Amino acid sequence: MLDTSAENQRRHDLHPDQPVWLFGYGSLIYKADFPFLARRPASIDGWARRFWQGSHDHRGTPDHPGRVVTLIRAPGNRCAGMAYQVTPDVFQHLDHREKNGYLRVTTRLTFSDGQQQAGLIYLATPDNAAFLGEASEEHIARHIAASHGPSGSNTEYLLQLAEALRQLNVGDEHVFRIEHYLLASAG
Repeated sequence: MLDTSAENQRRHDLHPDQPVWLFGYGSLIYKADFPFLARRPASIDGWARRFWQGSHDHRGTPDHPGRVVTLIRAPGNRCAGMAYQVTPDVFQHLDHREKNGYLRVTTRLTFSDGQQQAGLIYLATPDNAAFLGEASEEHIARHIAASHGPSGSNTEYLLQLAEALRQLNVGDEHVFRIEHYLLASAG
């Protein structure tokens, strides 16, 4: 398992008195287990959400990692999610939560009213040790159905993300196809 928490603490010089925008595109949409000053729907351009990252510590185990989302470069694509304005001390918790291969990266957020702001995202790139990579949506659904970790079942993660996207009125073909295959195999 790759623990990126120390690297994330070195990556950004955050001033304690200056709030920061954080963009969530996976479980951060529906599981805000941290204090925030504001919360707004937002999107980032040039990225697509994919279930290509392994989860050895939350939705799987070191021997049988689950699958969670990361972002891949996708020119012309827009990834919608939720932005949170947080104080820098919140990153101590978030860096631990996102430690399995995710690094904090600066990006430009676009809010639903068109305003833009610099913000941070947690990104797991293909060169991290937990990256599982591309697979068919049907294969990913079978993998998710068989995975469970300390934070619960991988199925729960997928279903909560799909529901959160619906509540935001966001279409995501990749997530919804995996959900379809998962529910079809369970029924």
